[in-house]
Amino acid sequence: MNKKNIITLISALAVCSAVLSSCGLGNSSSSSKAEKAASSAAEESSENNTGNNDDTTVPTDLARSGEVRDISAMELVGEMKTGWNLGNSLDATGGSGVESEVSWGNPKTTQEMIDAVYNKGFDVIRMPVTWGNHVGEAPDYKIDEAWLDRVQEVVNYAYDDGAFVIINSHHEEDWRIPDNEHIDAVDEKTAAIWKQIAERFRDYGDHLIFEGLNEPRVKGSPEEWNGGTEEGRRCIDRLNKTFLDTVRATGGNNEKRLLLMTTYASSSMGKAIRDAAIPEDEHIGFSIHAYTPYAFTYNANADWELFEWDESHEGEIISLMSDLKETFIDKNVPVILTEYGAVNKDNNDEERAEWVSCYLDYAEKLGGIPCVWWDNGYYSSGNELFGIFDRNNCSWFTDTVTDALIEHSK
Repeated sequence: MNKKNIITLISALAVCSAVLSSCGLGNSSSSSKAEKAASSAAEESSENNTGNNDDTTVPTDLARSGEVRDISAMELVGEMKTGWNLGNSLDATGGSGVESEVSWGNPKTTQEMIDAVYNKGFDVIRMPVTWGNHVGEAPDYKIDEAWLDRVQEVVNYAYDDGAFVIINSHHEEDWRIPDNEHIDAVDEKTAAIWKQIAERFRDYGDHLIFEGLNEPRVKGSPEEWNGGTEEGRRCIDRLNKTFLDTVRATGGNNEKRLLLMTTYASSSMGKAIRDAAIPEDEHIGFSIHAYTPYAFTYNANADWELFEWDESHEGEIISLMSDLKETFIDKNVPVILTEYGAVNKDNNDEERAEWVSCYLDYAEKLGGIPCVWWDNGYYSSGNELFGIFDRNNCSWFTDTVTDALIEHSK
């Protein structure tokens, strides 16, 4: 190893060591994995990004590589068990620059946090990311390098552990308006952003998955959460295709990487899923959100709200999973429920655990669908109490719910 690579390796190991300051010493085997990955990336740095027609320069200590196996999208998704969202962190929109990560009250993400989640049994870790607040002006829409580096650093925490990692484009509704008036400009910006992301992560193996659009919709419109309009759904079809074509064009492992399309607002409603165009590509799936039934999973503040799970609404879950199976899975297009969950209502953890068992059992029986719990970090106070993992202490707010999630995973 030459002097330059030795220096790079020492720097990489220093980064791995620095993150041990949060949540205790963490898992020694996971730390070893991170050190190994950093070492491998340093030694292979001269091979990264060769022969690619772009200006991407990946910092050597962040570079990772891997294999995209010659397996179908259904087979890849079939390997996944159960997932967890790093919500309200990299997708937080307060503050500026890399400091936006902590602007919604969650602490800075560390290797130890991700180790704790992965070691609990969550083998799919979704990392929502907001990009629009971190890009320059048209036509390049250049992503801030410091932000891109930070996202990659956090991705590596889970990737080095061996998890499936999903990154997306989250909370972009202020500019990503899917109507005929805005679609040309939105399409251009979507392509510019995903080209940069795809180039940065091109060498990663098939445990890294790209999800193009999170809940794309026209905010405040009458059909925002009701499946959208014909015009809106056609705009989402166009953006899905732009995302797909842009990533594939970057070559390398991105030619066969699993890419997740979505419906209008990522809705599971019948008219949204049945009217979504399915692009011709062997390595795509669909990302769907389903907090079902809403009366139990959210604070509805209405007389029909449910606080106890007595299975009287089990039919809604059966219908959900059956519709997804018929629309996508029976056509060999896998589905990942990238968001689901139920809020804490006066510490009703036992009831939520019962709901989890019902939800996940039908997800497995009716489609083998992996589900990714939405965790925004809030358990006892804050907006929408979906939190199950205490990121400040690397512990679980509720073993009752969390154990049910693991027990009833695929």
